[in-house]
Amino acid sequence: MTPVTPETPETPDTSDTSEPKTFYEAVGGEPTFRFIVARFYQQVAEDEILRPLYPEEDLGPAEERFRLFLMQYWGGPHTYSDQRGHPRLRMRHAPFKIGPIERDAWLRAMRVAVDEANLPKPYAEQLWAYLEMAAQSMMNSWI
Repeated sequence: MTPVTPETPETPDTSDTSEPKTFYEAVGGEPTFRFIVARFYQQVAEDEILRPLYPEEDLGPAEERFRLFLMQYWGGPHTYSDQRGHPRLRMRHAPFKIGPIERDAWLRAMRVAVDEANLPKPYAEQLWAYLEMAAQSMMNSWI
């Protein structure tokens, strides 16, 4: 299998099998999440609203953490928890002002990444519903 990069998304496996699949497996596993998160962070690097929310000069560690989190959440390996413990997302994001402007910028960047991943519609809709909920729940400012 050819590795997926932000330039070459892979079509997820949607073939019907008798064994139930996790969302993670159904959308193509790690290569799909690697593509989505890499594409998202390409946009973060250039975004005047999002970039200041990432204090590290190198976005690589943040990209890896986010990728591992999403992979675990959607049924992939538990590497995130093995390395970092419970996600505690609200606590980890508390130091940063996340209001409607930051939420919307985050969602815009994620929308591009999810759309470019070319997931089958039911999976794209399920992922997007989660991302909208997560973005809303991370808000800690109303201005």
